[in-house]
Amino acid sequence: MADVTPEGGKQDDLSTLSSKELHDRAMELARERHDVGFLWDLLRAIPAAAAATGEVDRAEFDLFHGLSLLREFTHAGEGEVADALRPFYIDYLTEHGG
Repeated sequence: MADVTPEGGKQDDLSTLSSKELHDRAMELARERHDVGFLWDLLRAIPAAAAATGEVDRAEFDLFHGLSLLREFTHAGEGEVADALRPFYIDYLTEHGG
């Protein structure tokens, strides 16, 4: 684990990781912390991340499309959506010492 420096060294270290690595680390940290709130926040962030990739029709969080959202959740560490979620993962890891 990297030390946090006044210059923001830890966040800089995280920014060098791939989106998949950030996702995996954030998910592992959430598992270790039993952080259901993180998982809920991730579910809520996925539609906006999808919209940021140009899929505007997916921008609205809608619980009636839960199965589709759960499918997206299982792939939140892949592709353009993972790239759009990078700041979300970095913030979580930085805030919770991941």
